[in-house]
Amino acid sequence: MLSRYRKWLTLTIIVVVFVTLAACAWPLEGLVVQKVQTLVPTARVEAQIVQTRQPTQAPVEVAAAPAQSVTGLPSVASVAKMVRPAVVQIANEQMVTDFYQQVPQTETAGIGSGVIYDNQGHILTNYHVIAGSQQLTVALPDGRHFPGKIIGSDRDTDLAVIQIQGDNLPVAQLGQSSSLEVGDWVVAIGNALGLKGGPTVSAGVVSAMGRAVQEPSSDNQPGPYLYDLIQTDAAINPGNSGGPLVNLQGQVVGINTLVAGMAEPGVQAQGIGFAIAIDTAKPIADEIVATGHVTHPYVGIYYLGLNPALAAQLGTDQQSGIVIAQIGPGSPAEQAGLQVRDIIVGINGEQVDDESTFGLLMNKHKPGEQITFNIIRDNRKMNVSIKLGQRTSDQ
Repeated sequence: MLSRYRKWLTLTIIVVVFVTLAACAWPLEGLVVQKVQTLVPTARVEAQIVQTRQPTQAPVEVAAAPAQSVTGLPSVASVAKMVRPAVVQIANEQMVTDFYQQVPQTETAGIGSGVIYDNQGHILTNYHVIAGSQQLTVALPDGRHFPGKIIGSDRDTDLAVIQIQGDNLPVAQLGQSSSLEVGDWVVAIGNALGLKGGPTVSAGVVSAMGRAVQEPSSDNQPGPYLYDLIQTDAAINPGNSGGPLVNLQGQVVGINTLVAGMAEPGVQAQGIGFAIAIDTAKPIADEIVATGHVTHPYVGIYYLGLNPALAAQLGTDQQSGIVIAQIGPGSPAEQAGLQVRDIIVGINGEQVDDESTFGLLMNKHKPGEQITFNIIRDNRKMNVSIKLGQRTSDQ
């Protein structure tokens, strides 16, 4: 039996994923996505921190434009004027040591964007914009520069909150991504290619809602799967990461994060960008500001999607679900009595088709919740109750 299990494990476990918040999604087959953070050439950066000396006043909040019926092609000039002042450039500065002189130097490893969203100077951006930084320099379109303080970040959702201290900071209004419809006009604002002169503004439409895409790998780790993304054809370029996607009322409805690269070898994808929905990003930002981290439900299994070949090896007619390949010692899964080779076909009665739906359903639950896995074990249907554990974004 042991040798048979080892053989099964060797033949079938090609890709395994550790279950946390949401480990898998609907990958867009054949599509390569890229983070849109500008990587700048290696160079020494003499960063100057410039702060205003004006008397402390209440931050300036930019009023949203009234909703209106749009006929024909709309002008986005008013939207740009409202939101662009609150869109910042974030320089990720890291310490490097000169190979010959062994003298530490500060170099800008990448440039991204962010948006000031409250009167405390909190800035919402992407995790990959600030990852690995020793210090952050935040530049406003009005020419002011501030040191940025990382309040917290979450790799699983690719979100981060940083903060600056300054007077008369412009603040963008947050909207609701749930109000968007496919075909609505949207505006992407960000520091495309790190060009001087302030943020770039581009316009397009909502191409689709509810996309799920896996980010590119980094640090020798597979990228996280991001859910409920807004797809847009508004031009998104390197340097736009963390910048806002805005509706025609001047409200932030998404955080620009990814752009499609190669659809297949030799075929370049065009007009396919993705933004994290603000309805997803705002609760994450609130949790980061309140606690400094984000909590995720934890199960403690490695798994892979059920396919016809694997189903044949397991001797089952089941064609959908995920198969448990390994269980972490002492994990909630072990405590609940789950076993290797169990096929999870549902959560609380909702069907699990594959890795993507499993992750999406898990995303609905919080640590400490008692949920039921609907499973198949040795061709027998069973229900297993499991209490979700907890993992924080800094673990």
